[in-house]
Amino acid sequence: MLQSIRYSLDAIRDEACELVHRGDIDSKQPIYILCRYFPMSEWEAIECELERNDFLLRDQILDLIGCEDWCED
Repeated sequence: MLQSIRYSLDAIRDEACELVHRGDIDSKQPIYILCRYFPMSEWEAIECELERNDFLLRDQILDLIGCEDWCED
């Protein structure tokens, strides 16, 4: 049986910030674009974590990361 990895909201935010910083995604894109960057087998758990924290998949990445400088060094 495969063991599922638990993604925290902070881990999801960190990954989203990294993707925005690298230019792979735009902060104005919907959160569901992240499904391209996480293993498909884990997406359901990630979606549940987002929903638990009142995020909708149609919300913008910017809503998830808070603001542009949230992920600056």
